[in-house]
Amino acid sequence: MDIKTIILAAGQGTRMRSSKPKVLHKVAEKALLEHVYDTSAQLENNSIVIVYGHGGELVKEQLNYLDANWVEQKQQLGTGHAVQQAESFIRDSDKVLILYGDVPLLKNSTIEKLLDNVTPDSIGLLTVELDDPKGYGRIVRAEDGSVLKIVEEKDTNADEKLITEGNTGIIATPGNLLKQWLSKLQNSNAQNEFYLTDVIEMAVKDGVQVITNQAVSMDEVLGVNDRSQLAYLERAYQLKQAQNLMLQGVSLRDPSRIDVRGKFTSIGQDIEIDINVIFEGTNSIGNNVVIGANSIIKNAVIGDDVEILANCIIEDATVGSRSRIGPFARLRPQAELASDVHIGNFVEIKKSTIAMGSKINHLSYIGDATIGSKVNVGAGTITCNYDGVNKFRTVIEDGAFIGSDTQLIAPVTVGKGATIGAGSTVTKDTKENMLTLSRAKQITIKGWQRPVKVK
Repeated sequence: MDIKTIILAAGQGTRMRSSKPKVLHKVAEKALLEHVYDTSAQLENNSIVIVYGHGGELVKEQLNYLDANWVEQKQQLGTGHAVQQAESFIRDSDKVLILYGDVPLLKNSTIEKLLDNVTPDSIGLLTVELDDPKGYGRIVRAEDGSVLKIVEEKDTNADEKLITEGNTGIIATPGNLLKQWLSKLQNSNAQNEFYLTDVIEMAVKDGVQVITNQAVSMDEVLGVNDRSQLAYLERAYQLKQAQNLMLQGVSLRDPSRIDVRGKFTSIGQDIEIDINVIFEGTNSIGNNVVIGANSIIKNAVIGDDVEILANCIIEDATVGSRSRIGPFARLRPQAELASDVHIGNFVEIKKSTIAMGSKINHLSYIGDATIGSKVNVGAGTITCNYDGVNKFRTVIEDGAFIGSDTQLIAPVTVGKGATIGAGSTVTKDTKENMLTLSRAKQITIKGWQRPVKVK
């Protein structure tokens, strides 16, 4: 059977108290709906239908790159009504999987087990055991343990309220049977809605077995209805990422204080990560890397034996092996550092290449520059690369020494082995192995007195 996944993403999310549709709120910088989509997209022979709500055009607009069929539920008449909107995409031969766009942590392995329950004579239902089942529909079973029906909480009687097995709403069913049951849904209930859960009782009446599964962790089936639940699932997600990193040999100073908002293409051995480090986008980390507290690493390639001190920002940049960064350094997009490079405190690098063994240790801005090997750049150096309209390149050749408080007015080239005296403003190319200065003559004025405040 092919799989047809229907993701229900039409909920208004009024308890979020937000102008943004609920499924666009994020866990790990990815929309809730994206999490659900990405998980289901891993299934083989699967096509996806997303049901979005009236007024939720923003969902489709922001996530229209997802490979899915989009269907609008113009009126909010319940989960059964939402699935009915996608009925034209369901073939009799499909295994239909129904997921929810605000349940972001469901695992692919849990879904696959649920789908295994689908046969011509059986359907799969995901349930959850709860200490406090308030808010959940209850799974009503016969004395032999077989499922009889699901009762929504607002329709439960006193005995049914005591049931601790709750409905997650996630089901898998043959397409032909689901279409039959959808046509029979009624809205004679406390909410005057068409409940998808009613198909369970219909299945039982038709002699179709309802086979239940439960997720390994309750966090998998938790949905987001308010900001508190969103924050809880963020931490649950991040703790899982931390556990995965530690299983790969990464040492975390505190697993509860790390955020992974993306993925790693590779992770080396013997990596040490201090507290409050944030990883975004796609990163690659080599062996024997140390990352200090409060650093942000985004779309970076970090080589072996690199030390990143506290409070650094590295974005869309490459750091070569045995380099040392920070503290308080910033590598902006297209910063490319070779091996054995030192970037010190309050140094900013942007769209520049720095060759092996060069050092920029203090309070400098290097932008649109090509820096050779074994160059020393003194404190307070600036490459003045922007004239207000255009940007120009600075070239500093191998072995050059740039004195402190130097301004290099691009386009300009500092020759191989050249020395620039401290406090210079360089506007012309300098010759190799020579000293270049541009300073005003220092004078002392005799008899000068400081001004005195007039009484």
